[in-house]
Amino acid sequence: MAVVIGALLPVFLLIVLGVVLRQTLMRLDTQWHGLEQLTYYVLFPVLLVQTLVKADLTAVPIAGVGGALLLAALVMSLLCLALRAPLAGAGVDGPAFTSIFQGATRWQTYVALSVSGNLYGKVGLALASVAMVAIIPLVNVFSVAVLAKYASSEKRSAGAIVMTVVKNPLIWACVIGLAINVMHIPLPKLWHDVADALGGSSLAIGLLVTGAGLQLKGIFRPSLAASVALALKLVAMPVLTVGLAVWFGVTGSNLAIVAACAAVPTSPSAYVLARQMGGDAPLLAQIITLQTILAAITMPIAIAAVGP
Repeated sequence: MAVVIGALLPVFLLIVLGVVLRQTLMRLDTQWHGLEQLTYYVLFPVLLVQTLVKADLTAVPIAGVGGALLLAALVMSLLCLALRAPLAGAGVDGPAFTSIFQGATRWQTYVALSVSGNLYGKVGLALASVAMVAIIPLVNVFSVAVLAKYASSEKRSAGAIVMTVVKNPLIWACVIGLAINVMHIPLPKLWHDVADALGGSSLAIGLLVTGAGLQLKGIFRPSLAASVALALKLVAMPVLTVGLAVWFGVTGSNLAIVAACAAVPTSPSAYVLARQMGGDAPLLAQIITLQTILAAITMPIAIAAVGP
């Protein structure tokens, strides 16, 4: 447990620093928006490409890790859809339901990669990147589809949903990195020098941006919808994913990485999507904030429970 907490502590200290900077030195939304765009479209994709290019994928159980996380994301999505009718009966409207869905199924990639790298170095980063390949396309498709059905006044066509996923820079980064690795395409030293420099800064900046985006108002009075999203993401998802990973034969440090990826809070980018497509963005901001705070407690428990 002490080792896990030691790996998580720098992550959450950077998030707290983001909160402090947002209230003091960098109060303008435009400042953080610029950093968010830089991280999302440049720094983070470069880190993913470089991590996958350098990863020894023969040494990691890609099928077990990727399969468990993919299946867990699918089962959680179906569970959320099954809860739609009972939640509606409890007064949760369509836009609020989309926030529950995103809060339960999406994941915070910056935290997952940071914790995995802190715990197990390059192997941890490689496995977390494999997890991204498994999860990101599926949850993006489902999130857009659910928002289009339950929140948006304008229903999006299947083609529009596909284009939203196709344009995702993180998906392209994973595809490119894997392709270069599998085909053994040599890259010049200049690329590695530049990519290492850019990628090394992406996690720190991404965590600062995550902290700056937290909404602390009203977090001590979570609504029913927020409470459901918390239980699904921080409790049900880790239990489900670890169970599936064990079923797939994943053990040891690989299982700890699966637990770390499953136990992370939801993605702050979900808030942007909710604003764009008519979801309940204030509710999702509350969900993201509560999950990020409580994950400091639940993540060490989940990882230590399965770690070697």
